[in-house]
Amino acid sequence: MSKYLFTSESVAPGHPDKTCDILSDSLLDFCLSKEKDARCAFECFATTDTVVVGGEIRLKNNEISNDDVEKIVRETLKEIGHNNEGFAHDKVKIYNHIHTQSPEIASGVDENDEKEEGAGDQGIMFGFACQETPQLMPAPIFYSHRILQNLSKIEGLGPDAKSQVTFEYENGLPTVVESVVVSTQHGKDISLDEVRQKVTHVLERTLPNMPSKHKTFINPAGTFIIGGPVADTGLTGRKIIVDTYGGSAPHGGGAFSGKDPTKVDRSAAYIARYLAKNIVHAKLATHCTIQLSYAIGVAQPVSIYIQTNESSKVKSSDIIEFITQKIDLTPKGIRNHLKMNNPIYKPTASFGHFGRDPLPQSNLFLWEETNLYTALKQWFNI
Repeated sequence: MSKYLFTSESVAPGHPDKTCDILSDSLLDFCLSKEKDARCAFECFATTDTVVVGGEIRLKNNEISNDDVEKIVRETLKEIGHNNEGFAHDKVKIYNHIHTQSPEIASGVDENDEKEEGAGDQGIMFGFACQETPQLMPAPIFYSHRILQNLSKIEGLGPDAKSQVTFEYENGLPTVVESVVVSTQHGKDISLDEVRQKVTHVLERTLPNMPSKHKTFINPAGTFIIGGPVADTGLTGRKIIVDTYGGSAPHGGGAFSGKDPTKVDRSAAYIARYLAKNIVHAKLATHCTIQLSYAIGVAQPVSIYIQTNESSKVKSSDIIEFITQKIDLTPKGIRNHLKMNNPIYKPTASFGHFGRDPLPQSNLFLWEETNLYTALKQWFNI
């Protein structure tokens, strides 16, 4: 189609599901701060006055105690802003059901004298990049995130919010802001008109400088005072499309938060984004989708697939050859390349895992770096 509409949404840290993602990554960071080789897979469930923490863990020298879990959960909820009746950081009941990692999984993944470290599970993972924004992200998801990032700085609004942005595309590029939807929690002392004024000001300084059809819906259902896990239950891993590309690219189905980087659901998705972004940054293609697949206990990927939507200046097979020659796609190789054995994951759980500014000094978002540019240019003689 030469003209079409496309929409993506984002959710704020206080959204019930996103709160559970942040809790899971906070627990993961705690374990990685103790041991770089910690094996973790945390999931959280949140509802009125209750947080349930579950998952598997393996730490060589330390365990995560009930006191540790309670402290991490309460501090994280306080940071998010959960202090409402029915779900206050200092009053919620916390249930800890973390247990030891399966020895069969551990033995299949562990490196030994006879084999390399294997993938923590089977699965398919996707990476994507395009030229719609300077961050090489699809415009609908990028601006949905940016709205909520800016909204989180406004006084009087609550931690639970959702945004949704629709762009009109022409010949594959976003040209018009078709509509925007924002629903944000707010205090009892703020009127709906005041909320709408505050959000309108945020939209004016956030949305791209392009034509707009001004279809804006702010709290279209009315007041939004009761939010977070009081209004709806939350669960880790239920916002995987928000976490990635907003539906603009395929998703392998695996969630990220709470998983250590031996789990290729996370690490392989990060390296796939890194590769796709570098390919587009080097102007080898305007769009790039990469799929990696793995088998549990096996180090090397089972398959590599690349699609460039006929925009590529080089063959996909040649790009794959570059990747296999230059990048170690084993779980250990990915972790080393992107320095993933560090407590870097809590910041990823809000406002998307991709399209963020890399912070090399803190080892944060290194999969967003474009440091393959020179190697790609030399390899393809461009």
